[in-house]
Amino acid sequence: MKTKMSTKELVLAALFTALTAIGAFIQVPVPFMDYFTLQFLFVVMAGLLLGPRLGAVSVGTYVALGLVGFPVFAAGGGIQYIFRPSFGYLLGFVVAAFTAGAVVQKCAEPSFRHYLAAAFCAMAVTYLIGFAYKYMILNFYTNEPTSILTIALASLPLDIPGDAVLCVAAAALAGRLRRALKLAEVQAA
Repeated sequence: MKTKMSTKELVLAALFTALTAIGAFIQVPVPFMDYFTLQFLFVVMAGLLLGPRLGAVSVGTYVALGLVGFPVFAAGGGIQYIFRPSFGYLLGFVVAAFTAGAVVQKCAEPSFRHYLAAAFCAMAVTYLIGFAYKYMILNFYTNEPTSILTIALASLPLDIPGDAVLCVAAAALAGRLRRALKLAEVQAA
């Protein structure tokens, strides 16, 4: 198991850490609703392009920066963020980047179809962890009894469809960017 990171790996991981932070503040308005951010796009791209290990390191660094107080989360930063019902999605992002990378890594020559499957697996992991965390915070910390079904349905009008669109965008971009940046050797390392 490789433990040291090359300079190229450090730079790429830092790039996706920064892109994930920036993505939290890029808001796409949806008429008659609210908005969604491009954060999930960069989380998935980190996994698809950097692989499971580097993708998770990149997104994990983003979460750690937010927890130590850098205002990189959509609503700020700081250790108190762990008590927000939405913090589970941030934890899910780390696992999602790993998952996307692991799924793509199994393919010798990944295609759009492989990238899309990996992106949707990452989305499923994000929502499973996010829903479970939100359920626990609402029911056991804030003492607001809420069912998992209610939590899931609250994500339907905007979040889930928006992230599904971002999965398609990530899959479309991944193949082109991977070839352009010649990232195959980074993932294999």
